[in-house]
Amino acid sequence: MWGGRFASGPDAIMEEINASIDFDRKLYIQDIEGSKAHAAMLATRGIISSDDASQIASGLDTILSEIERGEFEFSRALEDIHMNVESRLRELVGDAAGRLHTARSRNDQVALDFRMWVREQAKAMCTSIERLMNVLLEKAETHADSIMPGFTHLQSAQPVTFGHHCLAYVEMLARDRSRFADALERMNECPLGAAALAGTGFDIDRHQTSGSLGFREPTRNSLDTVSDRDFALEFLSAASICGTHLSRLAEEIVIWSTPQFGFVTMSDRFSTGSSIMPQKKNPDAAELVRGKIGRVNGSLVGLLTVMKGLPLTYSKDMQEDKEGVFDAAETLELCLAAMIGMIGDMRVNTQNMKAAAGSGFSTATDLADWLVREAGLPFRDAHHVTGRAVALAESEGKQLHQLPLDALQSIHGSITKGIYDVLSVDASVASRTSFGGTAPQNVRSQVNYWKDRLAAE
Repeated sequence: MWGGRFASGPDAIMEEINASIDFDRKLYIQDIEGSKAHAAMLATRGIISSDDASQIASGLDTILSEIERGEFEFSRALEDIHMNVESRLRELVGDAAGRLHTARSRNDQVALDFRMWVREQAKAMCTSIERLMNVLLEKAETHADSIMPGFTHLQSAQPVTFGHHCLAYVEMLARDRSRFADALERMNECPLGAAALAGTGFDIDRHQTSGSLGFREPTRNSLDTVSDRDFALEFLSAASICGTHLSRLAEEIVIWSTPQFGFVTMSDRFSTGSSIMPQKKNPDAAELVRGKIGRVNGSLVGLLTVMKGLPLTYSKDMQEDKEGVFDAAETLELCLAAMIGMIGDMRVNTQNMKAAAGSGFSTATDLADWLVREAGLPFRDAHHVTGRAVALAESEGKQLHQLPLDALQSIHGSITKGIYDVLSVDASVASRTSFGGTAPQNVRSQVNYWKDRLAAE
């Protein structure tokens, strides 16, 4: 490939470290689409003949067909997808192939191919995230009234509904989807035509190639264009945050499915057994989601580390930009699919959840709020009175609603039998009607809001 400048071929070790075809062959569709658009533009501008452009397009279609049929022979000696395609094109159409690279460099070519690939993956992530949101909305609607303990520090805090808990993840996923959508907006600029780093002296039309490849507009600075990998970093950042949300949900599923909690039962389709303990049903799909997200996070850190010390413009270090992104995209897509399946199949054990919701004096705040509303105590004083009631109940091995009225009145004389109206978990949940609260009517309202919003988008 470098016969004009180099007298000998690369050392075997150089070939091994330099070749990227083993992974960047994934970009073959984008490479061929970009080349067809470039050739068409060159012909429009009179830089190459229309006959050459026609031969190039026909040859590229043949190559695409060969690759998709598994008949294309990739060569490591040709380093990457770009040179593999160009070499085969020359075999097919002769000298016309040599004109394809006019006014173009592998620097802007790879920036284009990679950006187009990431763009498609970001769109796919938005679709998969929306599918998971819909599965969670179905569960939220079904369980708008299903009471469970809400936790802080993994200690019982206040009762909530399972529907409200599902909606918390809907909110997280909505932000994830918006991050991918925002990244799509920023990456929707076409690198083709920046050439090696300085642009080109040929009279090209970058707006034509930009439009034909589905971009909003061409990039505006050739130096930045060939050295930019922000689009990949943004994709990985959004993927890492989304993965973190999936991992948190996976951790909760692992906890909920233990016999000690018994809040949910996983389907056999997303569980495995033990090689030695026949009674075991392990939530391995959830555990694997939790584990695989580390790979996504690692890909983000890896690319940040590659890019942090590079001067403008292109350096060969940037060949390390793709494998992590490829792996992260595949991993996140798999984790989203697994979570969609798990949540869809998961059986919610409402009786177990409700029984656990009343433990740990979870309605203590309701007692304090009652003292503020009905007895006129300042909240800090009500907090103190409630703390004494909790201590008494704990010493007697009872829950708050099991304490007799005279015992409560011995702590504060303003307490009346009306207190028992707020000490049940049902009353506690029903009272949380503030916007964004856990009351069943709120849950149903938010389910409808998200259904309408997703349908409109």
